[in-house]
Amino acid sequence: MNLKTEHVVIGLTDPKSPTNVGAVMRAAGCYQANEVRYTGARYARAAKFHTDTKDASRKIPLNAVESLISNLAPEQRIVCVDLVEGAIPLPEFEHPDNALYIFGPEDGTIAQEVINRADAVVYVPTIGCMNLAASVNVLLYDRLAKSKHAIVGDDLIKRSRDTNNTVSVKAG
Repeated sequence: MNLKTEHVVIGLTDPKSPTNVGAVMRAAGCYQANEVRYTGARYARAAKFHTDTKDASRKIPLNAVESLISNLAPEQRIVCVDLVEGAIPLPEFEHPDNALYIFGPEDGTIAQEVINRADAVVYVPTIGCMNLAASVNVLLYDRLAKSKHAIVGDDLIKRSRDTNNTVSVKAG
């Protein structure tokens, strides 16, 4: 999925839960995001709890920033992902190659000034809201599922599964 023309950054607005940030890092590793950025001080205070169970932060930068929408490359598109009136349902959304996906905090939403700067605002059409990490996973899966560059097959399965998993589907 992560070809040279594709660049995916996840932006987290003042995340409060180290567990959710750890799960976001795992999702970023699974779906080959290039970077995760976050604003605010709540996560930094709680970061001593190791929640990135796949150590994705060794391969993917996790960077604190003052603003998620400053210093962007000209071709980078801002896509806000939240339950915002007037947003595009995720199943109808076409992902840009070079995207910064911005997610709201677990106990709030994305600031109006950020929404106003967005190239697109999308939402996951669920009944009720998902947590931060679940939302990131769904968004990144949707991007992968719609990509013409998705890698599939047994070689991927063998490289990706847990070492305790050796089962296979028997032809029948």
